[in-house]
Amino acid sequence: MTYQSPISPGISFYEATLGERPEYGRLGGPATADVVIVGGGFTGLQAAYHLAASGKDVVLIEGARFGDGASGRNGGQLGTGQRAWPDELEDNFGKAASQQLFAVAERAKAHLLNFATEHDIDADFRPGQISAAHKAGYVKDYREHVSRMSGEYGYEHLTFLDRDALASQLGSTRYFGGCRDAGTGHINPLKYVVGLAKAAARAGARLHENTRARAIENSGGKVTVKTDQGDIVAGQALIACNAFIEGLEPVTSAHVMPIRSFIGATVPLGHNSPVIPGGESVDDSRFVVRYFRKSADGRLLFGGREAYTSDNPTDISSHIRRQIAEIYPDLGDVEITHAWGGSVGITLSRRPFVREVMKNVTSIGGFSGHGVMLSNYCGKLYADFVNGGSEDLEAMRGLKVGPFPGGDRFRKPLLLLALTWYSLRDRF
Repeated sequence: MTYQSPISPGISFYEATLGERPEYGRLGGPATADVVIVGGGFTGLQAAYHLAASGKDVVLIEGARFGDGASGRNGGQLGTGQRAWPDELEDNFGKAASQQLFAVAERAKAHLLNFATEHDIDADFRPGQISAAHKAGYVKDYREHVSRMSGEYGYEHLTFLDRDALASQLGSTRYFGGCRDAGTGHINPLKYVVGLAKAAARAGARLHENTRARAIENSGGKVTVKTDQGDIVAGQALIACNAFIEGLEPVTSAHVMPIRSFIGATVPLGHNSPVIPGGESVDDSRFVVRYFRKSADGRLLFGGREAYTSDNPTDISSHIRRQIAEIYPDLGDVEITHAWGGSVGITLSRRPFVREVMKNVTSIGGFSGHGVMLSNYCGKLYADFVNGGSEDLEAMRGLKVGPFPGGDRFRKPLLLLALTWYSLRDRF
């Protein structure tokens, strides 16, 4: 029987087709380490690998199984740069800082792909990503973005697509224009998580699934992570829980909040399908972004529906099918073989949250839907920080991420109102 995650709804296409998925036993009792890591997604596992490879004694705990959170259930798109376009970052931080942050993101992309090659992780990488404007008024922004990235950031991989060119690339006339990025691509994220965990274990990290952190304390120069299986005492700690932070550490939970995102996988569309003939991944300009791509066997993997509570819907497929039909009317009755969801950690500014939340305890998360490459790289950067310092991690720390307003009582209702307002703007 296919494993069903206790923290995320539905069985994903990735899970159903993965094959081997090694298990890592629960923590067996009290432990000590140089570094303790809470969270077994991309960030935590990358940190565990690089720390262990450098000779550090590392214990990593995960409340469910590796890949049960967003790292193993996401849309698989790498993207380019930070989540915000450089002009927005320039407005907030200046051009030099924006260029530095773009360079950090490019190194993140290279790190993800190089790590996969070095550790023989076959994650079904396919090149290319298309970004599409769902309103005619946005097309000018895409044209200017392509020109600016080439002229001011030295990024030559973008090509502007007018409406007709985009339609031929997507197999849909729903969008008004956009751009193609030949310098990025998409992966099967669960395959990457599994390969990453294997690499961390080989490097000597002690990995434990189904071991939930109940509390984190700091006293006497040591960090203690409390679990039902026993306490872990270490010199330093990394919190890499992302959307699953509530109740564990208050500073992070005030800055990183979960939303649910959902994906459906169709039957294989066949070799002659006009849908994304070049095999790129696609994202669009909606606030509640539609993101989709084709799998290695030709299925359309389509994500878009969001929910702003932790509730699990009883019917994911029908909502996803309606969104598919808006873009591909001929697929209005397509069979969806797998439908699943997961929690994504977002911040108020949509920038990653990187902060020391108590002495010797660093928290990293809140990648806001742009985390495949950045979360992997931030895990590596945390290891660099522990081992002496990281200029790139300091650049990420410098991003201004404020708390969600409203305090413990009103934070979630206010978030619901705000996100509902923005989602309504997508329609008009």
